[in-house]
Amino acid sequence: MEKIRLEILGLSSSQSQQGSFALVLGEEGRNRRLPIIIGMFEAQAIAIELEKITSNRPMTHDLFKSFAEAFNYNIHEIIISDLREGVFFAKIICSSNNSYRRIEIDSRPSDAIAIGLRFNVPIYTYESILSEAGIVISDEEENAPKRKSERKTSSSGSLKDYTTEELEEMLQEALAEENYEKAAKIRDEINLRNK
Repeated sequence: MEKIRLEILGLSSSQSQQGSFALVLGEEGRNRRLPIIIGMFEAQAIAIELEKITSNRPMTHDLFKSFAEAFNYNIHEIIISDLREGVFFAKIICSSNNSYRRIEIDSRPSDAIAIGLRFNVPIYTYESILSEAGIVISDEEENAPKRKSERKTSSSGSLKDYTTEELEEMLQEALAEENYEKAAKIRDEINLRNK
């Protein structure tokens, strides 16, 4: 299966889940985005490494790096490997200096990415995951000024109350606002209707 390289585009606080963050990954050189909701501690670990902040004491992911290096393990890549019932799964691909055999370690994507950043390794996923959970940003949306949505919600606030056409419009608005978490929920509702 061919891998698709991803880059980290942003990290923002979740508007619907207190204490959660949206990690936005983008397909390198293309306009597809993969938003993943992660916890506060993992977001902090990613942000610290992105900003190259040195803490007084090593964080868990720094400890993992020290441990791996002490035992001569190399990290080669991170793969967002699966998506089941809206939950992402990842693998850390590594090997020992004493062996050419590659080992796959199961991980949450947030932990895998935090570790991958510390080893400066690429992040990948597969087409099937991007097709199912990715969001396509048009060139117009990417260059459009940010604006607040004026859409009124229904009394129940449920996406099920909207027509597919209204959902498509809401999806475009959420993308223009770079509200990837909202866009992912709308995309999921549209995908449920298309099954």
